[in-house]
Amino acid sequence: MVNDEKQMRAALTEAESALAQGDFPVGCVICLDGEIVARGRRRHSQQSRSRPANETDHAEIIALRNLLAERPEIAPEQVIVYSSMEPCLMCYSAMLVNGIRHFVYAYEDVMGGGTNLPLHQLKPLYKNIQVSITSAVMRAESLALFKRFFEARPDYLRDTILAEYTLSG
Repeated sequence: MVNDEKQMRAALTEAESALAQGDFPVGCVICLDGEIVARGRRRHSQQSRSRPANETDHAEIIALRNLLAERPEIAPEQVIVYSSMEPCLMCYSAMLVNGIRHFVYAYEDVMGGGTNLPLHQLKPLYKNIQVSITSAVMRAESLALFKRFFEARPDYLRDTILAEYTLSG
């Protein structure tokens, strides 16, 4: 039996690590039969002297890359993705194209979340995909991380729906 809270704690630990580095606090773990088989956390959400910000280094993309590189024998349709925030459209689509069908997230992304994408209305690649999505697992703990982030980094996503929603929640 899968323990969503146990796995989400691991995703939240990744998110805390991202936050400690000054990055947007998104963490992700990919699990097979209750075992973590890949991890990722948001990176490069802020510019430094040596590199620009990179909006493709999302936790889910990094975890997916790690899964494909380190555990190629695992069938993606058998894993469950746990993320501290609802996957954005980029991450969700990348995972779907790679065969992942099970998603669990903590905090809803009211600005860019992709899990409500109407797959049945899209082109044939997506049209018949069946997914399972579980939301709000450990939502309060994830929300607390995002509040801390936006309070410390008011410049990131300033005046956006997500920042305002998070800080008012």
